Amino acid sequence: MSISIKIHTIFSQYTNDQSIVKVNGTTVGECLDDLVKQFPDIEKELFDKKGRLFHYVSIWVNGEDAYPQELAKSVKDGDELHLLPLFAGG
Repeated sequence: MSISIKIHTIFSQYTNDQSIVKVNGTTVGECLDDLVKQFPDIEKELFDKKGRLFHYVSIWVNGEDAYPQELAKSVKDGDELHLLPLFAGG
């Protein structure tokens, strides 16, 4: 199964400047696990020491926010994920 992850510029330094990465999985979590297998350095930017997604990382599936399911959300062949940082400020 092939899923595309669009990587925000802030994370692309961990994917050799690739803005789109092909991964495999049936859930968002499996897709992110595959991403980490391909690019191990990105793990520290996405997950805490207990393997939980950091609160400032937003995942979108086919243009829809994956929250609150996030890692458990199902995906299928051809889906597109967006990996985005959340920013705050004023």
